[in-house]
Amino acid sequence: MSSDPCDSMVSRIKLLDESTINKIAAGEVIERPASVVKELTENSIDANASDVRVEIRGYGTKSILVVDDGIGMSHIDASIAFKKHATSKINSIEDLDKILTMGFRGEALSSISSVSRVELVTRQKGELEGTKVVVESNGIENISPVGTAVGTSVIVNDLFYSTPARKKYLKSARTEISHIVDVVSRNCLAHPDVSFTLIIDGKAIIRSPSSVGLLDSIVHLYGADIARSLVPVEYESDLISIYGYISKPELTRSGKDMQLLSINKRPISSSQLSNAIRLGYYTLLPKGRYPAAFLNFVIDPFNVDVNVHPAKREVRISHERDIEAIVTSAIEHALEKQSLIPQADVKKKNTNSQVHLTGKELVKVYKSNDTTADHVNKVPVTKDEITGDSFFSEDQYTASILADVAINENKASYHYSAKDTQRRLKKSERMQMSVVPDEKVSLSGPFNTCSINVYGQYAELYILCELDGQLILLDQHAAHERIMYEQLLKQQDRGWQELITPVTLDLSQKDKAIIEEFIPQLEKLGFSVSEFGARSYVVTTVPSIFGKLENTDVIYDIISDLFSVGKLKGDTEIYENLCSSMACRASIKAGNVCSLQQMEELVHQLVKCRNPYTCPHGRPTMLTFSREELAKMFKRT
Repeated sequence: MSSDPCDSMVSRIKLLDESTINKIAAGEVIERPASVVKELTENSIDANASDVRVEIRGYGTKSILVVDDGIGMSHIDASIAFKKHATSKINSIEDLDKILTMGFRGEALSSISSVSRVELVTRQKGELEGTKVVVESNGIENISPVGTAVGTSVIVNDLFYSTPARKKYLKSARTEISHIVDVVSRNCLAHPDVSFTLIIDGKAIIRSPSSVGLLDSIVHLYGADIARSLVPVEYESDLISIYGYISKPELTRSGKDMQLLSINKRPISSSQLSNAIRLGYYTLLPKGRYPAAFLNFVIDPFNVDVNVHPAKREVRISHERDIEAIVTSAIEHALEKQSLIPQADVKKKNTNSQVHLTGKELVKVYKSNDTTADHVNKVPVTKDEITGDSFFSEDQYTASILADVAINENKASYHYSAKDTQRRLKKSERMQMSVVPDEKVSLSGPFNTCSINVYGQYAELYILCELDGQLILLDQHAAHERIMYEQLLKQQDRGWQELITPVTLDLSQKDKAIIEEFIPQLEKLGFSVSEFGARSYVVTTVPSIFGKLENTDVIYDIISDLFSVGKLKGDTEIYENLCSSMACRASIKAGNVCSLQQMEELVHQLVKCRNPYTCPHGRPTMLTFSREELAKMFKRT
């Protein structure tokens, strides 16, 4: 027979066997252990369960057990449930336009059983005995009657045993557990009427009893302190109904990790809806900050396409622009009804009706509420009260402080004093002096302090310089960020400082599940972090790079940045990313006023860097314009 590839008698296309087809299809649905938890808990919800228990061993690869008290299955249904596209959720293609159940494709059990060993035990109400089905990757091994309670339990053993390549590419145990916690948490908030329990290696991670309101579930998952900072949202229109909670501007994060959204009680991810929520705050939040949001959107199923991705987390929405505008308006209206003045954190010295504060303590409490500038001289008390001890009733004192904080919030803009600039520059200068360079830095081009002339500052952000006839615009924040970053990487003894008042981190269950993995990196930088209660950690020391730490939100931000680098491999990459995050928050900001001497000092420190041309995140620190380029811009010939 001819070996010619064009020979019509030779077939290069082959039909795959059923087992291979199932394993390929399973890869679309079952990406990691959390995918199994998601599919099985969704089946429990669709079965009208009021109680769902999830037990995990070996971060999900050893075993996953999901038990519910739902309606269960008959013997016939249980025997065909593992066939591909076997489902009770839809009957025809028309039903895809009105899906209200969590599942509908009939792929979950089939996909799970193709990459693991599965045992299903189920019984319907009114039946004397239940059914046990044992399934391996090559199909059903055994079906037998069994005594069991009403409901369904599914145990998945040895996940990915038949596809070891997929198991090899799973992330660390902490990362996989965090994804599982996230799946259960989202279901808790989307279905507060269902009781959820998550047990990992014998330890209860989540206990969220059923409740009539979403707020109770938020308290169980995130704690009372988070719940106190939330604002209710209720909004109805012809296109959409919205209900749930958003945070006051005082509670923000550097990422969207505390935004849990659902459509028709289906947890979803939507950048469009997240952006619409952020727009509702408008100028109430600083750039780069995101509010917490626990919202459920009720939309006509005809206007929602959930059949977009195998994971069913991504959806398409009709009238998207109109709905985004409605969401933004709903957020605005919810915030308008609330008093958004941050509450002063006044610590009681005794249990009687008065608070005893010295003048210095009074200044400290007031200053802690001002994160934009040094306003110590604006403390609303007299000179006599500052120099001696003063007695105020608690209500009078709090009212006085809150009133002045409100004024500062309205008037303050993002400007930082020259004193703040000097403090940050001195810190980086001391760091450079304390580090012995391992080799002489050789920069390409004539970039040295002798040939650079500094002329001034524009918009409290850009420094205008001249280098060999070229105009240079220097980004002061990016430049100082590069300086701090390189020194952090070089320093052997970074130093730490103890906080007068330890900072308590109230973490979500997802964050708590992974923080232990990163504590060694935090301690290496100078943070002392230890467990403090059911879902809290306490920070008692911070790196000395921060100097006088006036705003403890920076600790939350760095922890949040740390969680966002879960995909990085190895301690080195994680550590470098942490140094980058710390450098960003300790460097000169946009809005820092710089004197000519300070600008020259910044340039002097920058030229000592190994790479003075970009910040740690890759943004340029400077742009140059030649005389010829400027002539072209001005149409000079």
